[in-house]
Amino acid sequence: MMDARRTFPRDDRVLPFTRGLALFITPFLLVAFVILYLFPTHTGRLWAWQIPATMTSMVLASAYVGGAYFFLLVAGERQWHRVGAGFLAVTTFAGLLGVATVLHWDRFLHHHVSFWLWAGLYFTAPFAVIGAWLANRRYAAPAAPGDVMLSPAERTAVGLVGLLALVQGVLMFLVPSAVIGHWPWPLTPLTCRVVGAVFCLGCAGLGAWRDARWTSIRVMLQVEVLMLVLMLLAAFRARDEMIAGRAFTWPLLVGVPLTLAGSGYLWMSHERRGRVRAPAL
Repeated sequence: MMDARRTFPRDDRVLPFTRGLALFITPFLLVAFVILYLFPTHTGRLWAWQIPATMTSMVLASAYVGGAYFFLLVAGERQWHRVGAGFLAVTTFAGLLGVATVLHWDRFLHHHVSFWLWAGLYFTAPFAVIGAWLANRRYAAPAAPGDVMLSPAERTAVGLVGLLALVQGVLMFLVPSAVIGHWPWPLTPLTCRVVGAVFCLGCAGLGAWRDARWTSIRVMLQVEVLMLVLMLLAAFRARDEMIAGRAFTWPLLVGVPLTLAGSGYLWMSHERRGRVRAPAL
């Protein structure tokens, strides 16, 4: 009997559905970035819920513009392995925000159009994004001879940063009461969970443990740097909201520059190696 199982060509294609989904989501993320980063004191009038601290608004905005940049790259990308890890991270982020919406339903401004856009996005996006990941992964290609690979130490470091971000995010989401009193700026249970969801985007780094190709984390690194730089600028803008002496202050102040420095090292090291090898391919 003929094998009923379908064989998919491992040509690393990005499916048209995935490109279309990326283009559909991007405008929402860009509008959200403009509202939250440029007008963080007006969330009660412009956003789905009033965010008390402008730092929280700008952290969420930084995640949105990072997402917009990611999905724009997805729309023009030809190789799935370059963006695949980001889809799992986005699914986690969107899924957690959907759950947070249900848990804190009374905190949202139900009469705002922005709320219904928020609810519609986070009640559907996790399923659409994970669906795109499942469909595309059938065509994923393995590493080929000549691919630039992370060293074991680099692979471990990238994965550990992703794991730490995920653990921090899960802690903030599941037990906000254990974090709020130690966080560098004021949080509520809802905003703690939202910031935790942003941290969970870092789980994209875990993909380095499964796929050590430089090209598999290259886009994720660009998104990370964009987000972290905007968050540092946000911290300067919202410096009056910062509370000195809290337990998470120094880990964040040290951890963010270290992460940026490590990202810069990886970029300079592996981009150079990629350019050197390119003519031989």
